[in-house]
Amino acid sequence: MASRRARAALGGYADSPQRGGDRFRNPRPRPQEGLGKTLGIIWDMLLHKPKDAVPDAPLPVQRVTRAQLEAAPDRSLYRLGHSTLLLKLRGRFWLTDPVFAERASPFSWMGPKRFHAPPIALQDLPPIRGVVLSHDHYDHLDRATVEYLADRVDVFLTPLGVGDRLAAWGVDAAKLRQLDWWQETEVDGLRFVATPAQHFSGRGMFDGNKTLWASWAIIDDDLRVFFSGDTGYFDGFKAIGERLGPFDVTFIETGAYDPHWPYVHMQPAESVQAHVDLRGRWMMPIHNGTFDLAMHRWQDPFEQVSALTAERGVALSTPRMGERLDLAAPHSGERWWRLFEAPAAHRAPLLPAAGHDAR
Repeated sequence: MASRRARAALGGYADSPQRGGDRFRNPRPRPQEGLGKTLGIIWDMLLHKPKDAVPDAPLPVQRVTRAQLEAAPDRSLYRLGHSTLLLKLRGRFWLTDPVFAERASPFSWMGPKRFHAPPIALQDLPPIRGVVLSHDHYDHLDRATVEYLADRVDVFLTPLGVGDRLAAWGVDAAKLRQLDWWQETEVDGLRFVATPAQHFSGRGMFDGNKTLWASWAIIDDDLRVFFSGDTGYFDGFKAIGERLGPFDVTFIETGAYDPHWPYVHMQPAESVQAHVDLRGRWMMPIHNGTFDLAMHRWQDPFEQVSALTAERGVALSTPRMGERLDLAAPHSGERWWRLFEAPAAHRAPLLPAAGHDAR
């Protein structure tokens, strides 16, 4: 088993069990995509998008102020969009995968554009104790946001190699803690464990899988929460649940799925199964409602997961962007996305699990 301590130095990850040559890899190999399939996916994304992949009216975001955040009780959670979560633990604030940019793209003039503004502006945030990053894709790692936070955040927790990127962008190396899967670190009595995920990394044409990807378990005494980052379904969820569960709340990727990429993103039934494998109590779907990254209608992740969790008796929480969630006593939330819902006859059919038995 790897060391349980975060790496203080940058670079030099050849001894990681997740490395193969000069790249990181998944335990379950991801099939190589042929050029034809890749071009076909791009063609569909450009020309065959459903018209309601993007909402036709502003989403109902609940604005939040710095004063409200500072007055909020401990163990409060606010979803700011996509996979960006703001947690208040032990009186300090933590951000996951902070993206405040207008687009999830290397370009300011093209690429997936936000459906809504963040519930609070980046410059209005209270002091942030730490940032937790899952991987380096543009919809999870926003350079402009990181550069703004570099001198305003005490610690950045990252998978191996992602901290190197941050150091290159000006983050003080002393603030970086880079972890391999199953390694952990402690801040203010909170335990942060980098757990496995099945995904990939890269921000350009030639840096694929040069950095690691991870999910995270965050443990605050009797409170345990899980943050999935991006991942396909795999048996690692059961291992995480057995070693670190049960979890009070799981923040599980449910969105930007497609039959063409089952190894790196989960279908809704797989997201629910991952929650069950993790021995979660409440499930909150993330990775949806902010950017158009797939071929499904923007509401479908919420509709699909609502139906599936109801069938399986799983407690589901769907707060609006900016709405406070009590991690110790979550609430179910309302079906706010139905303010934009199409007639039932036009909704997508319930999606089955892909490639496994989602019991």
